[in-house]
Amino acid sequence: MEISSKGLLTKVTQFWNLLDDLAESDPEGYEKFIQQQLKEGKQLCAAPEPHLCLQTKILKPEEKILFINLCQWKRIPAPQSATHPVPLSVGKPEDMAETSDAYTIIDVAYNPDVLQVAEKDQMKKDQLIQMTMKCIEEQLQFTLSHSYHITNFKLKGSIQRMKQSLMGNQADSTDLREKMKKELTLEQIKSSTVNNPDHFPQLLLPKDQVSGKPECLIEEISSTEIQAEMKIPAYELKIVQDQNEKPLKIELKVELPGINSVSLCDLNVSEDDLLIEVSEKYRLHLNLPEPVDTEMTTAKFIKEKSTLIITMPLV
Repeated sequence: MEISSKGLLTKVTQFWNLLDDLAESDPEGYEKFIQQQLKEGKQLCAAPEPHLCLQTKILKPEEKILFINLCQWKRIPAPQSATHPVPLSVGKPEDMAETSDAYTIIDVAYNPDVLQVAEKDQMKKDQLIQMTMKCIEEQLQFTLSHSYHITNFKLKGSIQRMKQSLMGNQADSTDLREKMKKELTLEQIKSSTVNNPDHFPQLLLPKDQVSGKPECLIEEISSTEIQAEMKIPAYELKIVQDQNEKPLKIELKVELPGINSVSLCDLNVSEDDLLIEVSEKYRLHLNLPEPVDTEMTTAKFIKEKSTLIITMPLV
């Protein structure tokens, strides 16, 4: 028996009210729960990593050398099954120049499992590469040469540039959950991770060897309207030191006027950055000044002051 959206919302509201009570009656139990959620949501803020680099050519609208960085990213969901489309994230093309040589770089990210499977089978690897180029053509309105070679380096350009290309592109997609009208299970809401591959562009791989014209299913991701409405909240970040001035931890205090329940707060912390989203009102993404221990990170919401306090021990 399916649960209606209204019934599900009631159950979720009851759950978060219980969590608010837990924060007041059992702070230790509350902190353990928050730590578990941070651990489970760690992959949401995980950075993409280089896997391999392809060199090919853009034929139209202007002939130019093209490097495609294939990256692995835990944030991208794995396909639900072998017959389901494969989610991917495509960064914006970036034109580069070294002396007299001009070229373009495009970053594409997959779930690590997808790339590992492709590495074990040359035919699947070639299918994945060909379908990737087909999707780039459809999404960016390019015409590519489908002749390519794999370079002897894993990444063209810097890691910082690649991360900015993909994470800047995909950061907006986390806001899709605000627009989503489908029913979610309580466990999905509790985990605060992106488990639905429908949130990502889709790549449909053929079951057998590529024959004829391959099909590429792409869903454009856009949440510009929501981004414009969300504000950056006031916050204070400081590094706490011991008596010998050795850095021990980072403390972040975020003021959230109008928020009176932790149920509206969505927090994800990785070793080097932090993302806080609160309903459709606030969004704060910070690069942390020092690497932190995500498993020991704690968070506490003070209802009386509408303030979220996050303590992150340094590694």
